[in-house]
Amino acid sequence: MTTTSPSIPDIESVRRLYPGLETDTVLLENAGGSQVPLFVADAIRDHLLHDYVQLGAGYPASDRATATVERAHRFLDRYVNGEGIGRVILGSSCTSLMHVLSHAIAPTIEAGDEIVVCEQGHEANIGCWLELEARGAVIRWWTVDPETGSLDLDTLRAVLSDRTRYVAFPHVSNLLGEIVDVEAATRLVHAAGGRVIVDGVAYAPHRAIDVRAWDVDFYAWSTYKVYGPHMGGLFARNDALAELQGPNHFFIPRDEIPYKFELGGASHEGCAGICGLARLLAILAGDAEPAADIAATCDFETVRSAFETMTAMEAPVQARLLERLGRHDSVKIIGPSSSDTRVRVSTISMLHESLDPGRIVEIAHAADIGIRQGHMYAYRLCERMGIPVDAGVVRISAVHYNTVSEVDRLCDVLDESFAG
Repeated sequence: MTTTSPSIPDIESVRRLYPGLETDTVLLENAGGSQVPLFVADAIRDHLLHDYVQLGAGYPASDRATATVERAHRFLDRYVNGEGIGRVILGSSCTSLMHVLSHAIAPTIEAGDEIVVCEQGHEANIGCWLELEARGAVIRWWTVDPETGSLDLDTLRAVLSDRTRYVAFPHVSNLLGEIVDVEAATRLVHAAGGRVIVDGVAYAPHRAIDVRAWDVDFYAWSTYKVYGPHMGGLFARNDALAELQGPNHFFIPRDEIPYKFELGGASHEGCAGICGLARLLAILAGDAEPAADIAATCDFETVRSAFETMTAMEAPVQARLLERLGRHDSVKIIGPSSSDTRVRVSTISMLHESLDPGRIVEIAHAADIGIRQGHMYAYRLCERMGIPVDAGVVRISAVHYNTVSEVDRLCDVLDESFAG
């Protein structure tokens, strides 16, 4: 299926697709986990009630379950624009998948091999690589500006060498909301002879993933933060995977990908939910009545169009939140202050000069508005920026189904406290 770029849909018609938005609670902590549309929940329910059997047994229900898992994988290959150049591996989370990958890489490490990790990263894409020091790997750091937390490509260039094997970094900091130039960083790493491992968890809810255009080797994200079931996905290029031995049972052939990297197999009901996600994307791309088997036909242009719609819907919410917070001299935005959607996503962190982050969150929660505080697993970034890790920051995170009126409701609640 291919569609043209759609006009921006009515926000209320989009919100009606998400049953979790029907309460009075304002959900502005979407970076921790997004809502799911009804068709994702329905697909999971239908699978559990009718096809909840093991794969590959040869009878009708098993055949249907097998087809669902295969359809989900093939859909995700197209979803990231990786069809033909790699495969998507599924797991319980991004963190678990990064550990699967690091354990597969470990036997290939020789003493003196260099792995670059990034101070801006989520711990999921740091800790597992530091463990490879025990194998003789030399860890180098792509450091941030301690004032802004931002990354600089010149700083990356300075830590690359002919011993660089892997460079692990985020596409978007889940604390700063800043978009990193993945394509440019990947070119630098490949020129040095290394491979990239990109954490796209904080990017994926807001923009389309295009592994082909960026030429990345590995790219991970969390499906439960992108309107789907509680799982993680890891795209891996065919040539990068060919260097590794998957950890699944010894009798599973090495080239049986992605199963060789999916310990115990992927969640069957989760795969059903992922197939349901294709329906949401088709609707946001302008298809009012997607086919029943849309997961089998949904192409990357549909995905791209859907995320262009999401970005356009998100832009005024992001601009409004930054504008309202910017009215207070007592508030410091941690991350880009620009509302330009080319610079950041609408994951916005802040500090107040006198109010503790925990107190700000309490005020919001008392008004039935969901936000949160903490280091957001960007523990090392907080340390580098001098932010106390126990208190961390206040994080407000919106996606396409949030509204300007929800932002105003939050800021109206906070204004009096900020001015006091």
